Amino acid sequence: MRALLRPVIVRELGVVMLKPGRELFGLFTAGRVLVQSQPASMANHATGFVPDAQQSLSRDAALRSFFLHHDVIRAAGGISGLDYWLLNYSGGACQNSHSDYHYHELTVMHHEPGSILLCGHCDNQLREQHTEALAELARRNVIDWVLDKIIHALMLDKSREISLAELCWWAVINGLTSALPDSVARKALNLPEERVVKRESDIQPVIPATSIVADKVADVDLSGIMPEPVTKLTVDPESPQTHMKRPKNLRWEDLKFLRWVKIQPCACCGQPADDAHHLIGWGQGGMGTKAHDSLVIPLCRKHHTELHNDPVKFERKYGTQPVLIIKLLDRAFALGVLA
Repeated sequence: MRALLRPVIVRELGVVMLKPGRELFGLFTAGRVLVQSQPASMANHATGFVPDAQQSLSRDAALRSFFLHHDVIRAAGGISGLDYWLLNYSGGACQNSHSDYHYHELTVMHHEPGSILLCGHCDNQLREQHTEALAELARRNVIDWVLDKIIHALMLDKSREISLAELCWWAVINGLTSALPDSVARKALNLPEERVVKRESDIQPVIPATSIVADKVADVDLSGIMPEPVTKLTVDPESPQTHMKRPKNLRWEDLKFLRWVKIQPCACCGQPADDAHHLIGWGQGGMGTKAHDSLVIPLCRKHHTELHNDPVKFERKYGTQPVLIIKLLDRAFALGVLA
């Protein structure tokens, strides 16, 4: 979150006062904030919330086939990852602009080639409908989501536009160069545009730009760059405990997974989490034993304390612990953290 504010300077006291407004209070609840001078590009920007940069690549017709390619969608986290993004990071409003009434609870409706965020009322009206308008809305969601995933994967600042070179680099490290259209590859390689040939005698053989990219990628060692899952799960259907009459239950532990959980947004307020809360009050764990490390929720210190002080009140306010755990596990599998 960013804001452009007009300060009130009290020189006698050495104090600078800001009036952010209620909608920007969240900017100041996570500890320290970065203060810098207004850039020239924001000279005409209104005081208050500063939205993320508009990504011009999302409007590039030549890139549409890339963003909607099934391999690109899978690399970004799959349809389940898109659903999670829509519910948590896309604005939190029903995307059906043709309804005068919207229910307060949101859900996701799948529509080729992606998903649409709807309230319960509009979901009942539009489910099983397949129109070009809905398809275009689903395409826009996929494109915006893929770009957001690229920005996150490359650890870029959302306040600026992502470049074509950065998009191509993401395609390289994810093995998706074959999905790049030839016109995009030519632009990325700074090759001249193909000439329009009207006579057969003027046709000259040229190497497709995508082939040039493929040859260049083949010469690059990506062994230390390709992303690896935080934790790899193994399945043992013949575990010795399954053949015992009274087996001793084993507790699943994974410190790497817990470290990943601690850097996720708090499940209640969206601020950076401090703790990985283990499930309590649902019959898991035992005397002096925590629940499995897979049954955890990312929480900031404030909401972690609130949960332990009154679990019933907490679950009535934010949802039950198992539901919050399911959301986290769904995100972990969708992002390849658990594989």
